[in-house]
Amino acid sequence: MITCYDVVKTIIRTEKATMLEPRGKYLFHVAVSANKIMIKKSVEEIYNVKVKSVHTQMMPGKSKRVRQEMGYTSDWKKAVVTLIEGQKIEVA
Repeated sequence: MITCYDVVKTIIRTEKATMLEPRGKYLFHVAVSANKIMIKKSVEEIYNVKVKSVHTQMMPGKSKRVRQEMGYTSDWKKAVVTLIEGQKIEVA
């Protein structure tokens, strides 16, 4: 059984994500197989907030070099979650 913590892996803390917070938007690293409905329910359950909308984006992996060998990081999925006005997630 997939839990809400399997769907939402972590909140993304970058400069771009910090600039979106006053508008009620938060960035999350989510499971690749997760859909928008699963992400909405998981965020609402974990953070006790009401979600207005969810936008997802597949982020391609990057090529990395380890000594002489070339490799790739895996693809991952990013979700931009917009909360209902007046709601907010406390991040430390």
